Amino acid sequence: MILYSTKNQNLKATLEEAVFRSLPPDNGLYMPEAIPTVSGAFLENIDKLSFNEIAFEVSKTLLSDDISDEDIRMIVERAFDFDAPVVSVEPHMHCLELFHGPSMAFKDFGARFMASLMSYFLVKSQKEIRILVATSGDTGGAVAQGFHNVPGINVTILYPSGKVSDIQEKQLTTLGGNVTALEVNGTFDDCQALVKKAFLDAELNQKYNLASANSINISRLIPQSFYYFRAYAQVKDLGLPVVFSVPSGNFGNLSAGLLAYRMGLPVSHFIATTNRNNVVPNYLETGNYHPIPSVETISNAMDVGNPSNFVRMTRFFGDDWERVKKDISGFWFDDKQTKTAMREVRDRTGYLMCPHTAVAYLGLKEYMNFTKQEVTGVFLSTAHYAKFLDVVEGALGTKDVEIPLRLSELLSKTKEAIPMSTDFEDFKAYLLS
Repeated sequence: MILYSTKNQNLKATLEEAVFRSLPPDNGLYMPEAIPTVSGAFLENIDKLSFNEIAFEVSKTLLSDDISDEDIRMIVERAFDFDAPVVSVEPHMHCLELFHGPSMAFKDFGARFMASLMSYFLVKSQKEIRILVATSGDTGGAVAQGFHNVPGINVTILYPSGKVSDIQEKQLTTLGGNVTALEVNGTFDDCQALVKKAFLDAELNQKYNLASANSINISRLIPQSFYYFRAYAQVKDLGLPVVFSVPSGNFGNLSAGLLAYRMGLPVSHFIATTNRNNVVPNYLETGNYHPIPSVETISNAMDVGNPSNFVRMTRFFGDDWERVKKDISGFWFDDKQTKTAMREVRDRTGYLMCPHTAVAYLGLKEYMNFTKQEVTGVFLSTAHYAKFLDVVEGALGTKDVEIPLRLSELLSKTKEAIPMSTDFEDFKAYLLS
């Protein structure tokens, strides 16, 4: 696989280079130079395949020029021991549950595959690397779990103070070992800016082999495409056009769906659904992209005012707004609408949703009401509702929401985090020390 920078198509990299560099030297994003398509036979028989079998076939289609089939299978098997089930919630509305991994969030798919892929390359090259990752919530926990005690890798996680849930914070601050958490006195955008500046700093790059585990890294994006194929496999027999509603913050999740689409997955339409950080829905409506300072909401993992993967999303369509809006619709919802949806769906169906899932549900509902088309609608549930316990209990008006054991055990653990300002020189001094 050859990749190019979104800022300069002549700036190329191999898969291994892109995985470990994370960002091209010009601060663009890596994109595949060519996107191969899966076989018709694979799609014909996909409903008979397990998640890991699907992941292997998709990986082989993308990576066979770089990695042997035997090693691809090993990477997949080491990464995934959990599934992505589709659950029917209402007529024509189904939830793709992406919270059955170790951190109970969709980021487990990307983080664990990335750790497995990096470990494969590190064994070959005998390198050591330092991973820097910014998180608005779930990325940190997934990366901490996925990379914990992986030989040759040290992980530094930056998260915005007071802007992640208690359980999310415990997931990324209690492991120790090769994982260090920095509590930044700012927003997710501030955390992301610190990470990006670090990758462009000559002194830091001379001392460390830096890599990122954010969705800016292409090895996070690839495995997130697997669960779109897996979802299609589970609803294929319904015989209707498939529409995905994706709760969106940094837009890596939607970009992964577009990668699957470009590889040949039969998708009728995508819905980019956000909270009040609505720069992309506004772009889809007007054709103008204007980043904004992020706004705090109850769906905190989506509080991103300048999504890094926006350029990837548009690049899949040749940066042509007319082509983008043909395949993607955009909607946004505020906290009041989100809480109402959580409560009404619980009362009507018994199904519990985290606030991010509720935003995706609302986007799908809005699209179906608007188009009046008969489709199989799939909205993505990006995290287990118990990870946002205060918000969920407040929205539902109850204090008896069940917490899975793997999450409840975290609450008694001691948080260990290093305070950090938003000043890059402070961050750089910490890294150099």
